[in-house]
Amino acid sequence: MRRLGSTVVVVAGDRAAEVVSGLDGLHNVRAILRGERPAAEVTESVSRASATYVVHDADPLAEVGGAWVDFFDGNAPTGGLEVAIETALAGLRSERLILPDYYVVLDPDDLAPTRRHWWLGVLAGAAPTRVAPAPAAVASVAETLGHLAAGRWWPADLEGWLRGLPKVVPDRVGLPGEPSLRGL
Repeated sequence: MRRLGSTVVVVAGDRAAEVVSGLDGLHNVRAILRGERPAAEVTESVSRASATYVVHDADPLAEVGGAWVDFFDGNAPTGGLEVAIETALAGLRSERLILPDYYVVLDPDDLAPTRRHWWLGVLAGAAPTRVAPAPAAVASVAETLGHLAAGRWWPADLEGWLRGLPKVVPDRVGLPGEPSLRGL
């Protein structure tokens, strides 16, 4: 999976587009809004951008996260999570999608429990320093960008990790005896 020269940050949450647009113009920040564009088009824009931080709101794992939440909340059709995983893997392999260096999750305390577990359990469990919570305010996210810590990248076996997500249960992420997010 490709990594870029800029630090790529996905801002996620209900007010992500508003916050991302507010970051445009900050020194060393290039903000890219998804709008109605397909994810592959946003990936192309992100790949061409030149700045210390490239910040956008087009989460490459959005469909997987939504399907994971629906799977554990009992709102998904059989096989929906697996289809989302395989679709994401195909996009990552073809480089139509690129994993960000970091996720900034806006107002995680306001999220439904299973959604919060996706962000702060599943994703943070796979790469602890790669997921940062922040209030949904431009100034807060700008400050968060300046304090992002280096750490382990996403799992080396990305396919195994993603395909193991149906076994990663909310409220049990990281507990002894549960499937390890790092080893998946």
